[in-house]
Amino acid sequence: MDVRFQRDLVELVPRLRRFAYALCGSPDLGDDLVQAACERALKNAASFHPGTRMDSWMFRIIQNLWLDDRRRRRRVRGTQVDPETEALSDHGASARQAEDRATLDKVRATVDTLPDELRLVLALVALEGRSYREVAEHLDIPIGTVMSRLSRARALLLPLVQSPSERTRSWTQ
Repeated sequence: MDVRFQRDLVELVPRLRRFAYALCGSPDLGDDLVQAACERALKNAASFHPGTRMDSWMFRIIQNLWLDDRRRRRRVRGTQVDPETEALSDHGASARQAEDRATLDKVRATVDTLPDELRLVLALVALEGRSYREVAEHLDIPIGTVMSRLSRARALLLPLVQSPSERTRSWTQ
């Protein structure tokens, strides 16, 4: 196996973990997803074309594994909630006030309920910093669809982060 391939894969792991966590909503499930994706990548290293973007290739593997797992879980058990990850919190590391932590929990819970296609676009644009064009190419959809999905995801999240006075103002304008 190519040493450069292995080195590049190891360098990608922090970004892969962040993406997987955004999809799964849990560090443990995200780590499991990254491990499965790395195993698949190592097993299929011959199908990777040097000179192409390894990050896009790995994001696609993670996306496919995540979607396959979600479909399998829905078919087998229906939608389930893990009580330990339902109210995820950063334990005040970035949110100093109780209201901020409650808002963060609401946003995380709402992100967990977003349809898969909205959640994928949101994770790629907001967390990975991908351009709309890159996301469109990655997901093989028109750029307008990326913009529409991102807009819908943001619209669902916006009421959770607006203060009551901002919500009132937006309704009266």
